[in-house]
Amino acid sequence: MQVFDYEVKDPLGFHARPAAKVAQASIEFKSSVTLSSNGKVANGGNVIQILQLEAKKGAVVHFEIEGPDEEAACTKIKDVLTKAEPRGRKVDILKIAFFGTKSYDRIFFSELSKDYGEGAYNVSIKYIKSRLTEETVDLAKGFDAICIFVNDEAPRSVIEKLHDYGVKLILLRCAGFNNVDYTAANECGMTVLRVPAYSPYAVAEHAMTIIQAANRRIHKAYNRVNDNNFRLGGLLGIDLHNKIAGIMGTGRIGVCMARICKGYGMTVIGWDAYPNKALEEEGLLTYVSKEELLQRADLISIHAPLIMGKGGTYHLIDDDAISLMKQNVMLVNTSRGGLIDVEALIKGLKANKFHAVALDVYEGEDENVYNDRSEDMLSNDIVARLTMFPNLILTSHQAFFTREAMQAIAAVTMENARNFNESLPYGQAEVK
Repeated sequence: MQVFDYEVKDPLGFHARPAAKVAQASIEFKSSVTLSSNGKVANGGNVIQILQLEAKKGAVVHFEIEGPDEEAACTKIKDVLTKAEPRGRKVDILKIAFFGTKSYDRIFFSELSKDYGEGAYNVSIKYIKSRLTEETVDLAKGFDAICIFVNDEAPRSVIEKLHDYGVKLILLRCAGFNNVDYTAANECGMTVLRVPAYSPYAVAEHAMTIIQAANRRIHKAYNRVNDNNFRLGGLLGIDLHNKIAGIMGTGRIGVCMARICKGYGMTVIGWDAYPNKALEEEGLLTYVSKEELLQRADLISIHAPLIMGKGGTYHLIDDDAISLMKQNVMLVNTSRGGLIDVEALIKGLKANKFHAVALDVYEGEDENVYNDRSEDMLSNDIVARLTMFPNLILTSHQAFFTREAMQAIAAVTMENARNFNESLPYGQAEVK
């Protein structure tokens, strides 16, 4: 076990920023991290619990780190507590218009934004329920920055209005940026920062969860049992063991999915525009062409970014791709809806091509994402058409939605805001 004491010297106490940095450092390791102060105890990976220690200036925070990588975890945590950074703010308080606010956004962002002073994030957030569109962009007047999510819209027309209103920074609280015309933003001298990684485990675990639910018809079985119906007809699944998993896109999320598939006893093959040979060297997967992956895989999991234009990934899965797939293939998408041509998918489902399909995202989802449409008249029949198939499961763009991921999104977004305001390096967060 690694043990050390940290005396709080900051006038603000053990405030939001160090708490967030300790929490983010802690969840990178397998070892358990425990903090205690003032008779209270906190899980090192939980920023809310750390803040609830209420460690003021002069208090001593006791750290206990135990596990297989405890020394590395201890070194990292000490580093984030002592690392000094330059300062030089553009404005004293960065004013942010936070579009598409949900109650769960406030849990972390409100906690991290409440402190002001040296070393704090120094932001003021105005929460707006509406998502960003051409109709709502006027709500950004008077703000230095906006914060948006995957279903917000920032085409050139919106970017130009934001520029006219004096907005200098677009904060994406997600990894994808296909909904932002970043060329227009650059032309307007605006900075676009994203969250390049939050919890790849959250997304990969959800991908396996929903494809297994579709495979074993869990949604149908659940409803039957609730109706006191215990028959098994129509619930026949397929073993994943000894099958072939095809991972399309081998970034951090794709790698996590590959490891999960490996754990099921599957042979893993991968396709990526930029293959990571280290993954082959460790024996995790074997790279093949896109065509070979489509032809060989029993389970296809999509983890590629959505790139429009010639040579991009838009409609990566289309009629031609589906025609190459095995009969009774399984397909899961937790990346971006536009990667799959929804009309081609429906055609394949009607032709009984797939054993199981699981979608956390789908083409044309933007108006539905995170909204209650239960009392609305049907204006888009994509969901109705998809959900009529008994071998398909649809979830509401929720693959990212874990406590660890939400905490990481908030912490990285706030760090991006601070880096912009204090002219610090952006690293991989910058969209160019």
